[in-house]
Amino acid sequence: MTSSFHTLRYYLSEHPSIVGFRWSHTQSWGSTWSFLFTSIALYISAAVVLHVLLLILFRHRRPLPLGPLPAAHSLCMALISATIFAGTVLSAAAEIRDSRWLWRRSRTTPFQWLLCFPLGTRPSGRVFFWSYIYYLSRFLHALRSFNAIIRYRKLSFFKLFNHSISIFMSFLWLEFSQSFQVLAILLTTLVYSVVYGYRFWTAIGLPSACFPFVVNCQIVLLSCNLVCHFGVLLLHFIKGGCNGIGAWIFNSVLNGAILFLFLNFYVKRYLRRIKAGVAAVDGGCLVAEKMEMVKEKDI
Repeated sequence: MTSSFHTLRYYLSEHPSIVGFRWSHTQSWGSTWSFLFTSIALYISAAVVLHVLLLILFRHRRPLPLGPLPAAHSLCMALISATIFAGTVLSAAAEIRDSRWLWRRSRTTPFQWLLCFPLGTRPSGRVFFWSYIYYLSRFLHALRSFNAIIRYRKLSFFKLFNHSISIFMSFLWLEFSQSFQVLAILLTTLVYSVVYGYRFWTAIGLPSACFPFVVNCQIVLLSCNLVCHFGVLLLHFIKGGCNGIGAWIFNSVLNGAILFLFLNFYVKRYLRRIKAGVAAVDGGCLVAEKMEMVKEKDI
C-alpha cells in the first residue's frame, strides 16, 4: 500500500515534467490569446451551425439516440476530474512543504496561500501544471453542448456562455498566475467527478436520485466559490496584495454573471412548474426525474 501511494504521488506531483512545468506561449499548446479567441469562436459557431442544420433536416422534436457516447463522455470527464483533483491535492501539499520556510518571513499560512498567491508568483511548477491540464479539460467538457443539440435540437445560451467563460477563466488563471485558482480547481473537479459519475450512472440505465442531484451540486459549487471570493478580497487588503488581482476581478464579474443566469433560469423553471401543477405530483422521485430531464437539456 505504501509503495503504491509513493508511486501515485510520484506520477501526480513529483514527475520531472510536473515539477519543471512552465506556462509559455512557445512551449504550451493552446497558450496564446489568438488560440483562445479562435477556439471559443469556433465552438460557438459550430454549435449554432449544427443546431440550424438539425432543425432543417429533422422537423420532429423527438430525441435522437446517441448510443453509448453520452455515457462514455461522462465517464471520461469523471475520471479526468478525479485525476486533476488528486494531482492538485498532492501538488499543493508538496508546494506547501517546499515553501513553508519562505512563508514564515511573511507570516503566510497554507490556507492563505491557497486563496492569495504572493505578488510576483510565476506560472510554473506543480500546481500550474494541473491548472494547465484543467484548462485543456474545459474543451472536452464543452463537448457536452453538442450532446444536447443533437439529442434535443435545443441550443442553450446559458450552456454556451458557461462553457466559453469556463475556458476563458482557466486561461486567465495561467496567464496572470491568478490567486484562488488552486481552491477553485479543487472545488470544481471534486464536484464534477461526482456529477459526471452520477451522469454515467444514470446514462447506463441505473436509477436516478429522488431529488435534483446535479442542480444541488452546482448550487453548492457556486456558493463555495462565492464565499472564497470574499476571502480573496479580504486577504488582498490585509496582506498588501494578491497576485493576478486584476484577472481575479474580471473572473469575479464573470462568475457573478454565471450565478445570475443560473439562478434566473431555475427560478423561472420552478415557478413555471408550480403554475403547471407539477410540483404537487405525489412521489418525489417522479418530480426529481422530470427535473433531471430538464437539467439534461439545459445545463
